Amino acid sequence: MSTTTDRPAPLTTRPAAPAARPAKARRRGEASPLARALSHGALILASLIALFPVAWIVYVSFGPDKTDYLHPGAILDKMTLANYSTVLFDTDFFTWFGNAFLVSGITTVFGVLIAASTGYAVSRMRFPGHRPLMWSLLVTQMFPIAVLIVPMYTILSELDLLDSYLGLVLVYSTTTVPYCAWLLKGYFDTIPVEIDEAGRVDGLTPFGTFWRLVLPLARPGLAVAAFYSFLTAWAEVAFASTFMLSSDKYTLAVGLQTFVSEHDAQWNLMAATAVLIAIPSSLLFYLVQRHLVTGLTAGASKS
Repeated sequence: MSTTTDRPAPLTTRPAAPAARPAKARRRGEASPLARALSHGALILASLIALFPVAWIVYVSFGPDKTDYLHPGAILDKMTLANYSTVLFDTDFFTWFGNAFLVSGITTVFGVLIAASTGYAVSRMRFPGHRPLMWSLLVTQMFPIAVLIVPMYTILSELDLLDSYLGLVLVYSTTTVPYCAWLLKGYFDTIPVEIDEAGRVDGLTPFGTFWRLVLPLARPGLAVAAFYSFLTAWAEVAFASTFMLSSDKYTLAVGLQTFVSEHDAQWNLMAATAVLIAIPSSLLFYLVQRHLVTGLTAGASKS
């Protein structure tokens, strides 16, 4: 006689469903995906708007006829580099280039040195009239070029500086020095005063401290000032076309105007010349861009 014992059936346990992950909380100040998409879209649109005139000038420069800008679609079928060869070899382009480079280089060196000395003096020293000095520099930027041309022409004429590189450099310096002095003054404020004190302890003169200790630390600010000074002199038209009377002393911006006469305008040659003018400034920007970002943002986080 066999006996069977009823054993309870084994319990089958189902694996517990994984708990839903909590939604990732955004960090403080972190933008939502929609906000990031909108901001990126706005930046892309702004970039396209900024780049379109440059791309248009480059495109028109490949059209062989002076009226090709009126029919841009036809340029694709007849693109050529003839405009560039005409500008380079059939005009005084290299003379204009040399004049512009000479004036821009001297303006950059002279303007940055004067602006750096002024900015350092106002940042570190307290002398009678230092605040009115900076405000007077700022006030000079309020006057438009049209108001300044006549008195400057009179002054240069009396000093016998018309149609001279020196006169043009001095005129450009009146524009670059005030702005660069304010810019560098703000940058010098971010450099600790203890560096000046250490220089005096080591026996350096105030100028030695400025030249050997402070200026090397201010390279980003100096790069911004130099870039602004160079562009101001490189692309300026009004002063150069008024004060430079000899064709052999024209700068690039003035030489560009020779393609426009009373009854005609050679837009294709102007476009090619404009592209050639932009190349040196673009190369300079590429070389100093790292310092430009640092110099423009210097002092933003200073309390």
